Amino acid sequence: MAEAQVSSVKTIGRAATVLRALAAGPADGSRLTDVAAATELGKATVHRLLGALAEVGFVDFDDQEKRYRLGYALFALGASARAFHVVDLARPSLVRLAAETGDTVYLSVCDGDEAICVDRCTGSFPIRTLTLDVGDRRPLGIGAGSLALLAFESEAEITRVIRTNAHARRDYAAFDDTTLHTLITQARAQGYAFNDGNIVSAMSAIGVPVIDDAGRVLAALSIAAIRERFAGKRLAELVALLQEEARELSTALTHAALGPDEPGARTRRTRIREDVA
Repeated sequence: MAEAQVSSVKTIGRAATVLRALAAGPADGSRLTDVAAATELGKATVHRLLGALAEVGFVDFDDQEKRYRLGYALFALGASARAFHVVDLARPSLVRLAAETGDTVYLSVCDGDEAICVDRCTGSFPIRTLTLDVGDRRPLGIGAGSLALLAFESEAEITRVIRTNAHARRDYAAFDDTTLHTLITQARAQGYAFNDGNIVSAMSAIGVPVIDDAGRVLAALSIAAIRERFAGKRLAELVALLQEEARELSTALTHAALGPDEPGARTRRTRIREDVA
């Protein structure tokens, strides 16, 4: 391999290392010294790489806080490059859930130790809960969808995440280590995550994981609304709707990943529902 090619490959590898360090860092971004320490690269090299990545939108720089974080252009690129697109496959579920419940429905996926909102669909209920925009990130465990992503991982992974993202959760007083452990225990026992006004006092949310046949958490579906919308038997009804859609989405993702003619592929069930009055 020519010297120029070797240099290019090395640069790409270092850029990927920098991006992974930012993905694993705190939600509010990392300072230059933090990235250099995490990558074990020199500050000058990291500064040059971050500048180049910022120019193409893969990295955002907060000039006031002097912090770097992953950019939206990187999310868009990653989304379009997937062999099967979870957002496209999940969109019918979000539309059905929003139509049936009237509330706001979110799709979240795990990105490092963060949950990222990758789609949202609003229902017809006049009071809307728009606490997340597409592309917004939160530390794993913060919010119903994010909690569902974390709660159904292995015990070892849960312990690791809670330990490593404690700093990122510092702005969420209701999600200290003890409370988060309790919420996770409740979610695993119930089969769904419940955020009862822990972020916005008048608003609540429920979330369920989308789990594949191997037990891996692929995504999370969640519904958010004012607290009164989860009162009485409606809570159980909403959970049932979410869980049914999560099962169907798991089937669709498995089918898309394996291909219709490969062993293990399953045919997606068809649901027929009456129109909501």
